[in-house]
Amino acid sequence: MRSTPALSLLAVGVALAAVTGLAGLGDDPAAPRPAGETARVPVERTTLICPQPTRGEGATTWYTAFTPVAEGPADGPLGGAELTPALEHRTGGDPTDDAEDSEDSEDTDDSEDGDDGEDSEDTDAEEDADADAADAADAGDDARAPAAEGVLALEEPGTPVADSTKDADAPALSGTASGRLAPGWTVQQTTRVPSGPGRGLLGTACQTPDTGFWFAGASTVDTRTDYVHLINPDDSATVVDIELYGAEGRLENLFDEGVTLPPNRSVPVRLSTLTESAETNLVVHVTARTGRIGAQIEAIDEQLGTDWLPATTAPAAGPAPIVLPGIPEDAETVRLVALNPGDTDTTFGIRFVGPSATITPAGNESVHLRSNLLESVDLGDVTRGEAGALLLLPPEGVEGVSVIAGLRITRGEGDEQEMAFVSGTAPLERRASSAGNTDKGTELFLTAPGEDVEVTVTLSPGTDGGAAGTETHTVPAGTTLAVAPAVADDLEGRYALTVERTGGGPLYAARSLTMTTRDIPMFTIQSIPDDRSTVQVPETGRDLGVLTR
Repeated sequence: MRSTPALSLLAVGVALAAVTGLAGLGDDPAAPRPAGETARVPVERTTLICPQPTRGEGATTWYTAFTPVAEGPADGPLGGAELTPALEHRTGGDPTDDAEDSEDSEDTDDSEDGDDGEDSEDTDAEEDADADAADAADAGDDARAPAAEGVLALEEPGTPVADSTKDADAPALSGTASGRLAPGWTVQQTTRVPSGPGRGLLGTACQTPDTGFWFAGASTVDTRTDYVHLINPDDSATVVDIELYGAEGRLENLFDEGVTLPPNRSVPVRLSTLTESAETNLVVHVTARTGRIGAQIEAIDEQLGTDWLPATTAPAAGPAPIVLPGIPEDAETVRLVALNPGDTDTTFGIRFVGPSATITPAGNESVHLRSNLLESVDLGDVTRGEAGALLLLPPEGVEGVSVIAGLRITRGEGDEQEMAFVSGTAPLERRASSAGNTDKGTELFLTAPGEDVEVTVTLSPGTDGGAAGTETHTVPAGTTLAVAPAVADDLEGRYALTVERTGGGPLYAARSLTMTTRDIPMFTIQSIPDDRSTVQVPETGRDLGVLTR
């Protein structure tokens, strides 16, 4: 009878050996395991949102979707990747006349609600918000039935697909990629408007939804017509708040109850309907009260054309500089717009990272940023005929300073001017792709503000055929390399660029597209931040030490 415990322990040992392997029995189960071990694995889902294309006269919009080939074995499920329409939520009237429509709508609401004092107004506003949310949910139900047909469906990683439309009522798009098509999935939306007050080339990389966005470089002057396009990819309605900041601080919002955004719908809001102030330069802050949204600003200038104003993707705060890459060598004007949303005034140094060195612009060595007050600086001929990037250096020894910064860049002269925008961007840490490139008029900007950087650039086949290619570049410390990718002779259609940082210090990247139409150098610039195609997860393994704890 006394041998039973020993026999039981032996049976347990045999069972453990069968489960963990005999080698495990020779390990010290109490030995500590390395702490903080993580493994980098590909993401399994990626969501993107594309704004409603501009409604300029004779506009053509091209879409290009792409997922790069991932490292490691390709034995996982292929998954899928496509976009579906996010229909526009109209409150009445033509959205191109959104200013008048919004004002009329708000005036009508005010007259119906009455004007019996502040308490009554607050109560009515709450009731209206509840009613709007219910209406938004009903609108979302209508939008989901019947199911919308998907577009731009990818078939495999490494090969882009494209589509185009001339439909003036083309909707916003949203979609999700899964499986092997998810890591690094990107979609480029490019629109050319050949003539008219909104003529120009508009480009944007469709964005990942988020809870909030900052934009630097918007305007509400008479010669500008700026819309913020709000898109809700989720199945629940939300309310979006829009804050405007000018040279005198935060502007009073005429409709501060927020914008109701139904599920699976888009809403364009003209910025000039939100304020009575005509501001040459604005910083815009868009936040969702619940869920995640997409937000992009369409900027239309009577003299300078049109483009999408991108949201800043720079780190919110830290000791690292803010980098704005992609300034072309023939830039006629460069205007910096910046806002310090913190509570303490600060001063940032200004540097231009050119092809051979980093220089300090004469007369514009720094910019003093007072708390919550917008500052703008016309940098003049800062490029001196050389492509580069703008660098904003935080004060030494100061932590946690955040700055929202953007550039308005113009090319051409007189009536043949065109504008584009660049925003502070996050570094390209590992890999990122840029789709929608053409065999002519594509330029890649690689900036190394600190140390030398080794870069590999992979060119995909074209959407209509052609061979892929690979280039390697070394970007010396403190310089910007501007290069036109060498495409294959048999390339047809549009292609994608995949940029990989293979060694060295921080890397910042951007890509420009140029189409000359009627002697106007129409162009657009998109930054290329890291695609976040992988995530770090804790490594797991057997730990027999748990049996002794």
